[in-house]
Amino acid sequence: MVLFDRYGRPLLHLRISVTNRCNYACIYCHREGSWNDFKLNIRRELTPEELHVIAMASTELGIRKFKLTGGEPLIREDIVEVVSAINEVKPLDLAMTTNGYYLKELAYKLKDAGLRRINISLPSLRRSVYREITGVDGLSRVLEGIKAAIDAGLSPVKLNYLVLKGYNEGEFWDLVNFARETGTILQVIELQPEGLGLQLFNTLHSDLANLEKKVKEKASKVTYRKHMHNRPQYYVDGAIVEFVRPICNPEFCMHCTRLRLTADGKLKTCLFRNDIYIDLKPALKSTSPVEEVKKLIIKANDLREPYFKPTDSHLKLKMKLNELARE
Repeated sequence: MVLFDRYGRPLLHLRISVTNRCNYACIYCHREGSWNDFKLNIRRELTPEELHVIAMASTELGIRKFKLTGGEPLIREDIVEVVSAINEVKPLDLAMTTNGYYLKELAYKLKDAGLRRINISLPSLRRSVYREITGVDGLSRVLEGIKAAIDAGLSPVKLNYLVLKGYNEGEFWDLVNFARETGTILQVIELQPEGLGLQLFNTLHSDLANLEKKVKEKASKVTYRKHMHNRPQYYVDGAIVEFVRPICNPEFCMHCTRLRLTADGKLKTCLFRNDIYIDLKPALKSTSPVEEVKKLIIKANDLREPYFKPTDSHLKLKMKLNELARE
């Protein structure tokens, strides 16, 4: 069984924010599109047992791929238990996005618990720039974490390089070389006008179109990930490079296959929308939690729709920026 929304898009992925807490203070953080209540009390975070129920309900509806995010997921003391609880439903994929600061200590444990692959934020290979962007002098620890993830057998290991004008836009080829040397995949990400990224969008946003065009011309091969926003992968200089460009991009939205789960148990239909939340907590406390959660997942899927469409994408972005200018 696979659910489809009104636009014919399958629902295949659930992106789970396991905490809103973080040990970093990145200047660009979009907080998974959930700007409200980002200082979430630890007592309101979903437990491993509750996440297991949600994963079970999701799996029965055809959602077999899960990604754990934050905040910073590794800040949870029970993160290994969280991974193990979700892995019990035998997903097709179980991944995580992390800043990598605690990865050296946890990579092998996460792999043993069932984690398949991992995305690690790497905004710069220069210590001073990394510290300026993240607020933490953590580059050396993160590089050790990347090595530990590779050694533990997590595959693929992806490096999230969010391009920020005036900070790190000149490091692209250095990161391509690093990805080739380490056998990792470089994921080049466009700044989104969400969270802190909204406040700084006009200052920090760098349009990736010209860079992607140059990479495409130089690539020896190009493939497309159909169920990941039709995202291209470029094989260039012995490395694999992906571009994530959601801004004013109907292609990004029309190939979306996911729901998002906030750390306190609310389903969110779209990264860019903050007006639709479906609370799973009452269902989790019911006498038939799996069946009740399934009903709410179906309801959330029925509400999914592309945020950027060919006719209105630029208008929506302009409205966002005009709203910012008025603040």
